[in-house]
Amino acid sequence: MIRTTLMAGAAAMACGIAGSLALDAVAADAIPNFQTDRTTGWVLDRANLDDLLPTGSGPGPVTFDKAHPYIPNGARGGGRQPTYRVADLSNPILQPWAKEQMKKTNDEVLAGKMPFRARELCWPIGVPGFAIFSAVEPTFFFQKKDEIVMINEGGPEIRRVRLNAQHAANPKPSWYGDAIGYYENGDTLVIDTIGVTTRTFVDNYRTPHSDKLHVVERYKLVDGGKAIEISLEVDDPGAFTTKWTARQRWVRNQEPLEEVHCNENNEDLFNIYPMPSPKAEKPDF
Repeated sequence: MIRTTLMAGAAAMACGIAGSLALDAVAADAIPNFQTDRTTGWVLDRANLDDLLPTGSGPGPVTFDKAHPYIPNGARGGGRQPTYRVADLSNPILQPWAKEQMKKTNDEVLAGKMPFRARELCWPIGVPGFAIFSAVEPTFFFQKKDEIVMINEGGPEIRRVRLNAQHAANPKPSWYGDAIGYYENGDTLVIDTIGVTTRTFVDNYRTPHSDKLHVVERYKLVDGGKAIEISLEVDDPGAFTTKWTARQRWVRNQEPLEEVHCNENNEDLFNIYPMPSPKAEKPDF
């Protein structure tokens, strides 16, 4: 990937968003301020894995198979060989078709093949995966009365949330779906999303979903505004046996908004990726 500071058209885009979507001064004290300026974003708390994490009660997300533990790059403890994810297929939330599809991917990983990861191949991650997208590149918030724009600088990935609105009657499937939001209790942003394309996965374990996916995220400022606790509720009767919940945590990252050209140089030179980097010959949707 090529990483540069915002210049020319990219600079104009970012500055335009920053200017037009600035947090309204009148409302600033009444709602949580996730936005500071273009020099401070949010990244995953490195004390956590870049996974959707269990809440500790009730059905939870797919995690790694305990027989094949996931060890990320830079794992604490040193001397441990990083691994690719092997999904725990014993999780009771999975419907049979989803489990069968994931077993094929597990088998490929155990046979030495490299699995699909949206970030590595410059594909949009979708929802609820957006909560684990900021492992390296930060996410920035731009807030105003009727809309929130969330920009992850890798890509970049741009997600729009309409405030105090209603879902479309028949939303056209898209990478980040039809997202509506509102503020709750003065410290929480609630985002309700439907209409996410089935071309995305739920997480980094390649957990599939159907067109019935419905996700409710709660972004809550904690630790005096130094961190965001993310709570997720996932419902998809087409792929899961029950509703389930997950969590993650972001922390402030003092780094300016930059442009990261994800697609450049991401060539599959050794034919190890299951799908190529995206090329836009026509609109996706």
